[in-house]
Amino acid sequence: MSSASVYVGNLAWKTSWQDLKDWMRQAGQVVRADVITDSNTGRSQGWGIVVFENEADANCAIETMNGQDLDGRQVHVREDRGSGGGGDGDDYGGGGGGRG
Repeated sequence: MSSASVYVGNLAWKTSWQDLKDWMRQAGQVVRADVITDSNTGRSQGWGIVVFENEADANCAIETMNGQDLDGRQVHVREDRGSGGGGDGDDYGGGGGGRG
């Protein structure tokens, strides 16, 4: 079984990788969560990537979490198009957040 990633946009600046991971667990088994940060300032760029154990959990996140409130912001959840699927694709240009 291969992992699957989702993009989460419109995150509050204060949302940490752990907050994101804990929140997304409502949709399924989270392998890893990253809040992308500016490599110079360390400040959140307002988006993140969450890797789920399988595609079914990722699809559940897209269907149930998109448009929901996290830390006072209505977040956007969609298929991750940046990493070419699951795994450790750290090709986002910013610093990572936390891990699994």
